[in-house]
Amino acid sequence: METKQENVIPTDYAEVMQKSYIDYAMSVIISRALPDVRDGLKPVQRRTLYDMYELGIRYDRPYRKCARIVGDTMGKYHPHGDSSIYEALVVMAQDFKKGKTLVDGHGNFGSIEGDGAAAMRYTEARLEKLTQDVFLEDLDKNVVDFMPNFDETEKEPVVLPVRIPNLLVNGADGIAVGMATSIPPHNLGEVVDAVKAYMKNNDISVKGLMRYLKGPDFPTGGLVVNKDDLLRIYETGTGKLRVRGKVETVKLKGGRQQLVITEIPYTMIGANIGKFLNDIASLVENKKTTDIVDISNQSSKEGIRIVLDLKRDADVENLTNMLYKKTKLEDTFGVNMLAVADGRPETLSLKQVIEHHVDFVFDVTTRKYTTLLNKEQEKKEIQEGLIKACDVIDLIIEILRGSKNREQVKKCLVEGVTEGIRFKGKSSEKAAQKLHFSEKQAAAILDMRLYKLIGLEIEALQADYAETMKNIAIYEDILNNYDSMAEVIMKELDQIKKEYGTKRRTVIENAEEVVYEEKKMEEMEVTFLMDRFGYMRTIDKSAYERNKEAANAENKYVFNCMNTDKICIFTDNGKMHSIKVADIPLVRFRDKGTPADNLSNYDSAQERMLYVAPLASVKENTLLFVTAASMCKLVSGAEFDVAKRTIVSTKLAEEDSLIFVGSADEMEQVVFQSEGGYFLRFQKQDISAMKKTSIGVRGMKLAEGDKLYHAYLLESRYNTSKLELVDKGVGVSPLLFVAWKGRWENEQTGRV
Repeated sequence: METKQENVIPTDYAEVMQKSYIDYAMSVIISRALPDVRDGLKPVQRRTLYDMYELGIRYDRPYRKCARIVGDTMGKYHPHGDSSIYEALVVMAQDFKKGKTLVDGHGNFGSIEGDGAAAMRYTEARLEKLTQDVFLEDLDKNVVDFMPNFDETEKEPVVLPVRIPNLLVNGADGIAVGMATSIPPHNLGEVVDAVKAYMKNNDISVKGLMRYLKGPDFPTGGLVVNKDDLLRIYETGTGKLRVRGKVETVKLKGGRQQLVITEIPYTMIGANIGKFLNDIASLVENKKTTDIVDISNQSSKEGIRIVLDLKRDADVENLTNMLYKKTKLEDTFGVNMLAVADGRPETLSLKQVIEHHVDFVFDVTTRKYTTLLNKEQEKKEIQEGLIKACDVIDLIIEILRGSKNREQVKKCLVEGVTEGIRFKGKSSEKAAQKLHFSEKQAAAILDMRLYKLIGLEIEALQADYAETMKNIAIYEDILNNYDSMAEVIMKELDQIKKEYGTKRRTVIENAEEVVYEEKKMEEMEVTFLMDRFGYMRTIDKSAYERNKEAANAENKYVFNCMNTDKICIFTDNGKMHSIKVADIPLVRFRDKGTPADNLSNYDSAQERMLYVAPLASVKENTLLFVTAASMCKLVSGAEFDVAKRTIVSTKLAEEDSLIFVGSADEMEQVVFQSEGGYFLRFQKQDISAMKKTSIGVRGMKLAEGDKLYHAYLLESRYNTSKLELVDKGVGVSPLLFVAWKGRWENEQTGRV
């Protein structure tokens, strides 16, 4: 029995992975995440608008359920999740995200404060008039190519015939594989003026274009305060915009004032408005400012209105600068003008975006007027035939009456064949043999109704013919003359600007960097308390003295420090987190405090505290680090005086962890205790002093499977029967341990 030979093709695995990943990446870049420079739309947006056009959901017709639009788009053109299609539809209807909305939404389509849209089964939508007039109007004139949809049962446009640079008007944002796009929206009128300027002078510079297009125009208004950087941003296609909200000062009776925020940075829309309000509240709670009495968000459908009530003697200018500096009221918008141009992703300058669009519009206009010219020439041919037929109508009627069928008449009209046709005389037959109509003319003559022979109808036919000849001359001039076509395009742009243009909302200016003078904190000594659950707080030193016994009994860490100092937290994964004492709430003795997780990068679920001390104490001492694998070292505390909130305090071997960190300056001996019940005591001076980036030296040889459980620092004094251990680094009272049967029996006389 013959065995079937398998056709095995050896392939390098790395090569397969590379090809597959590149194919996937290009699919995401071209077909999902990035807009096309020609119409400024991503595929999902283009398909949704085209589907609405095909369904007849026009601006002057009733709204239709979004669920119907989403389902139809998904079934015909976009074989992806319905949520992504609906999200694209919602964004195109949100006037606070788009320079010009493309969809007219009816129902709950979300809010500027981050509220989500209602489910698609509740909301309705239809096309905006702008979308229908500017994006979809000429689709029936063969102006763009169509391609098969995903299952080749429908046709969809490769690109929409958009007559304005939508990439600039509405901007774009999207994250692809290894690249992202972020283009701000611009003012429609300014964009039209810039396009016209380029069409009049193709050699115009970006600086020249910016005489017409001043800069971004965000739907939320606000201010762009780095005007001098815009030229570089538009020349390179990348850069950062500094955007601010608009703040007004309102004077009230009694000398009091209000700060009213009427416009916000574009980056603040959504959940960032709530965060902004929380940030202001935090500034008040942490006593960064005492000028704010009350905060109220009075925003509505009419616009943003956030009101801050101030004290009588408030420093308004300094407070405004503090809001710019400490909150998202001033933010940066990263510009990366990345789009698909000529089938590949490219970072474009302002001029390149306009250049690509103008080339596209000229191509669309050429195809449009070629289609119109062909239709007029067909009409001309038929009109000439009908006019000629009216001149010999008696002969044609005679041919009709003498023929047996339609084909016989048509053959006579086109080729002059008279065989089988009965004529009244030889002269009529000779005249019929001279007829030479075209196929289309003959068909039109046969379809012509008798009422067309009325005198007025003949005159109307001649007038239509004259109009057709006039149109042909116009279309040929447009197609054969660049200036004529440019004039037509610019006339359309002027009409679009007149009907849909709006005033600029965002102010473009140069503003100096915000200077905020933070009020110096009055330096004072406080007592730091942290319980065994990681809740920390500071209290007045006098309050601690009054409740000393309870404080020591209830808290794991208790020490005095200055309110200008930092607290250092060393954890078992080799990290050190620092917290400003000023950020720790100063409360009454019985108040609970705040978890360390909320005040720093410390994560109680992933790491465990080993040592907590004020930075002032740490940097003046030497710290002992001991790991479970018995690696140990001494490190100067000055190495931990850094600005970062989290640093690596020691290097750890793989699967190793810290078990002990402590202040070693006043200690002379060290005791290691292993989980197996072994102890090793030696002099502190035997341990090497190293940098925090080193891994340390081995301190105790461990049996297989054993590891260190704890380390203890000893003073020089000790008793032969009992070892008195003192851990002064964490403020722990003396601990008395007794060695019995290889285990430590803890005779605790103080708190742990």
